[in-house]
This record gives sequence, structure tokens and C-alpha cells, in this order.
Amino acid sequence: MVRIVFTGRESSILCTVPCCETTMDSSAIECPPARPPESRTAVPPEQSVPTARFAAMVAVAVLPLYASQTLIGPLDASLHLGAWTTLVTALTLLGYAVGLVGLVPLIDRLPNRPLIAVTLLAQIACLALTAVAPFAPVFLAASFAVGVTSSVVQMLVPAAASLAPPASRGKVVGNVMSGLMLGILLSRPLASLIGGLMGWRAFFAADSLVLACVALAVVPRLPDVRPAGAPSYATLLASMARLIAQEPVLRRRALYQGLLMAGFNVFWSSVAIVLTHAPLGLNSNAVALFALAGGGSVFIAPLAGRAGDRGWSRRATLVAHLVAMTAALAAAFASTPGMSRGAAIALLAIAAFFIDGGVIADQALGRRAINLLAPESRGRVNGLFTGLFFIGSAIGATIAGPALAHWGWPGVCMVALGFFGAAMSLHLRDSLRGA
Repeated sequence: MVRIVFTGRESSILCTVPCCETTMDSSAIECPPARPPESRTAVPPEQSVPTARFAAMVAVAVLPLYASQTLIGPLDASLHLGAWTTLVTALTLLGYAVGLVGLVPLIDRLPNRPLIAVTLLAQIACLALTAVAPFAPVFLAASFAVGVTSSVVQMLVPAAASLAPPASRGKVVGNVMSGLMLGILLSRPLASLIGGLMGWRAFFAADSLVLACVALAVVPRLPDVRPAGAPSYATLLASMARLIAQEPVLRRRALYQGLLMAGFNVFWSSVAIVLTHAPLGLNSNAVALFALAGGGSVFIAPLAGRAGDRGWSRRATLVAHLVAMTAALAAAFASTPGMSRGAAIALLAIAAFFIDGGVIADQALGRRAINLLAPESRGRVNGLFTGLFFIGSAIGATIAGPALAHWGWPGVCMVALGFFGAAMSLHLRDSLRGA
């Protein structure tokens, strides 16, 4: 046992072996030269990540994606959209898909803070143009541009993840995800409420103003990440197919979420029709309030992220899928003959809450998993993850109408149950294989 005693400029080594005490001048000690510190980007503690600001930024930025669905009537009356009426939301979502492929990968090539700031500024300008658009062509073009620039949310999520240490990245991603899901879930009721009180232009103007205010608070806190050895833009785009092939985690999590989003959209695209028709007969304001039932489940994302951080991803994913399946099965009984109107609405609201909770939990776990992959491709991976499960969303929304027409509400619930069950089956298969 050796004890080193420091006395001023000299040090002594005292050997504590019994009956032996030796003193040695420090000049006789040779120390290996100090190795220079490794060059790496310091990861700040989790407490320093402004998750509330990021969540608010993401929530406001994603609001316009689905808002036009509840404003179709006023938009048509004001701008005389005619046959283009049903394409308003489709153009916005098409623009979002273009942004996922064309804009989000740039976060792996360009300095992050100015890129996100410019994209946010463009979105603010596009929202303002939408609010004052005098003619249908201007409004439609602005709607497409709003969708493109709304893809900034998929830059903000990996930016927040890069600020967190790996041990708590799931928690941080989950907190930001709660803002993303809250914005999606509240976009329709907020648009309906503001549009009903002050007109459709007021909604887009208010979103533009609030987005500008939140951006001023968030952008200065963004990480000033400057990718090293950034590939060309063409190389970035070409590498996306290779990432899908090389990253099994990305493929698995995108497939789970794509199936869940298909079931999610089958449910939500049909339930509004069921609620407004006999025997339930809710008006548009009541349907907007019903949508808030799903909004209450956003607290699930941070919980799922924490479960992932503790190494419970597989179990938490299985629970999320089982919850969604059980909720879809329960929702089918809302059309049981003899059930009171109030009981049917309450059952649908509870089912909506748990369906949203299951889908949100799986997405939070998926985003945590993909944000632990190679940091140099984080932007492309996030864009791919969202774009791939976006396909599932489109499939679900497309088949919801035919399913309701041919099989009624119980058939819709069984289709949703089938998608949720497929996700769980694939997850169980992958877990048994040790993936």
C-alpha cells in the first residue's frame, strides 16, 4: 500500500509496509506524459436541455398540418376553391413529405442553428401569406409551402436529442414528443374554435404570430452543431436508401409505427362521421371537444421515454401495442344496440385516449431508439422514420371510408385492431429473435 504525501513543491512516497518507511524525492518519479484530451463535443447535463421550450416550439410548428380539415367550409366560401377544396390538406401533407426528404437531411450537412432558424422564418412567412391570400391559387401554393417548412419539427427533435446524454435521451425525446403529439391532436379543435369565432384567416395569423414568439425564445438555445466532413446534398439524398438497408432498428421501429398509425387514422378518420350521425348526433363544436380526449394522452410520451432509458423498451413496446389493441376492441362495442348515447360517447372517448396513448408510446420509444444511432446521420434517420410511418398514416386514412361504408363502425374497429395486432406480432417475432 503506497501513500503519496504532497509537501509544497516536493512529494514523498511513504511505504506503509510494516518496519519499512522509505522516502523518495519526487524528482526520481517518472510519470508518463499526459495524453491530450480527445476532441469531442461535450454533452450537457439533461437538466440544461430546455425541453419545455422545444416542446412548445414543436407543438406550434406542427399545428397547421391538419388544421385545414376543420376549415374546409369557410375556406371554400371565402376563396371559392370548388373542386380543389378536398386537396387543401392533401397539399399541406404533400409539402410536409417533400420537406422530410428535401429539407430535413440538410441538418446532417449544414450548421444546425441557422438552418432551423431560416426554416422557421420561412414557415412564419408562409403562414402569414396563407392568412392574407386573396385568391385560391395563392392560398394553395402557400399551403404547400407551409407543409414543406413544417418539416422543421423533424429538425428540432434530433436537435433536442443531441443536447441530452444517452442515459436520459429517451426522457428528453419523450418530453419534446409530447409537444409534437399535442400540436397534432389539438390542431383541429383549435382551428375549429378560432375559425368559428374570428374566421379562418385569424387561425393562420395567430399561428404565425405565436410561432414567431416561441422561435425567439428557442432558437438562441439551439445547439450550434456544425457537421464535420459534411457530404454533398446529392450524396445525402442518395445515402437515405442505404440507411434503410443498413439500420435494422430504423426499419423495425418505422414498421411498428407505420402499422400503428394506419390503425390510428382508420379510427380517427371514421369516428368523426360516427359522432355526427345518428344516433350520437354531435355538432362540430362537440366533435372538437371530443378530440381533446386524445390530447390527454400526451403525457405518455415522457413516461415511455423514461422506460426506454431504464432498458424496458421491449416490454414498454409490447404494453403500448396491447393497450391500442384493447382500446380498438372496446370501441367496437360503442355501437351495441341498446347502449345509451352518453355511454357510447364515453366509451369512444376512453378508447380514443388509450389508442392515442399506445401509438404515442410506441413512437416515443421508436424515436429514442433511432436517436441513439449514428449522430452524423441523425437528421436523415429522423426524416426517414417519419416519412416511412407517414405511409401508414396515408393508408389508414385511405381505407377508413370504404371500411366504414362496407362494414360499419364495428368493421372499422376490427381493421384498426388488425393493424395494431400486426405491429405487436412483428415486435414479438423480433424480440424472440433477439433483435
